[in-house]
Amino acid sequence: MSIPVIAGAFMVMLALMLLSLPVAVSILLVGVAGGYLMYGAPLVNMMGGVVWSSLNSPSMLAIPLFMLLGELLLRGGIADRMYAALAVWFNRLPGGLLHTNIATCTLFSATSGSSVATAATVGTIALPALQQYRYPIRPSLGSLAAGGTLGILIPPSINLLVYGQLANTSVSQLFAAGLIPGIALALLFSLYLWLAHGKAGKASLVEVNVSLQDKLSLSKHLIPPVVIFGVVMGSIYGGLATPTESAAIGVVIALGFIAVGGKLTLDLLIHCSLQAAKTSGMVIIVLMCALLLNVTISMLGVTQALTQWVASFGLTAVTLLLVLFVFYVILGTFMDAMSMLVLTVPITVPMVMAVGIDPTWFGIFIVLMCEIALITPPVGMNLFVVQGVRKDGGSFNDVIMGSIPFVGIMVLFTFAIMIWPDIVMWLPDLLAGR
Repeated sequence: MSIPVIAGAFMVMLALMLLSLPVAVSILLVGVAGGYLMYGAPLVNMMGGVVWSSLNSPSMLAIPLFMLLGELLLRGGIADRMYAALAVWFNRLPGGLLHTNIATCTLFSATSGSSVATAATVGTIALPALQQYRYPIRPSLGSLAAGGTLGILIPPSINLLVYGQLANTSVSQLFAAGLIPGIALALLFSLYLWLAHGKAGKASLVEVNVSLQDKLSLSKHLIPPVVIFGVVMGSIYGGLATPTESAAIGVVIALGFIAVGGKLTLDLLIHCSLQAAKTSGMVIIVLMCALLLNVTISMLGVTQALTQWVASFGLTAVTLLLVLFVFYVILGTFMDAMSMLVLTVPITVPMVMAVGIDPTWFGIFIVLMCEIALITPPVGMNLFVVQGVRKDGGSFNDVIMGSIPFVGIMVLFTFAIMIWPDIVMWLPDLLAGR
């Protein structure tokens, strides 16, 4: 298979998406049509068996279970109380509730696995308080949009689950690799808010004065997310459960906390289950089409062709990553994060492995690129989500301008993990005994 043909097929997929065809349909058309043109009906016939064997796996159950966990945290009132508990502690820092936005997004990300859900949930809770205490609108919106992106980096992450399936990489290792970069990025966001918007929220310091006893009392609302995250991640890294089993345990624990809070009803369960099913269905359909494309890629020798092509240039690992960085930044301006992931992983993973880049490290690199795409106009999903939860009818430009500094921080952090890859690999190497 020649490189021009591979590039042509990729451009056809992009063109179909730009024509507003669904991502899954675009991938499916190119994957199935390419396989049929080259090998005829026999290849198409075998695709069903390959996809079924991939999807009929216990590891795939982790996706709907983590989706359900996020819905339960949102609808069960745990997220609301979590924001209130964090607000009383962060309120007196320079930047006040802007830090609460980042902290709540970080903690919610550690249990939900979805960026859009994180941005929508925390945005709905936080914006009324931010407006009440007259916080500047642009950093308020920007911190919510950027904080929401942590949902696909801090484990458990749906995007890391999908990457692991497509790249045949250990999900446990990916979760471990995402933890330190996720926390570091959250701290960098807060540092920027401290330095650039330290005077924001002075009104809240005057109007709100909470005693230490009340702060400690409110802190009990942090117990559910901390316990859920600790049990889910602890069971995985302790070798007690697979990611799927740990997700199921997390759902059961969340149901227990909601029941104790008196909010567990049949209507709640039905609503959460339906929302989780809809979101999971969307993700799994796109993943299924990507697996079909993988069949064609494997049979046509695309992996070997790309590997030889990259080797012919004599590129170093850093040079290739810089090229891919530019490629993903451009791609992210007109494509959503999940589409970027499923469309490019089958092509880029063989390329980076050919120059000695660890696929686990590269998974975090791609997720960081997806995070940048989530807050990059014109199609940054989190920008639209945060704008959608606003009640003041303000300009969409406020969200864009508020997010730009956070895009810069993510770009610099991406360069940092290129220079110091141990930021990503230290924890997974430690857990693996390497």
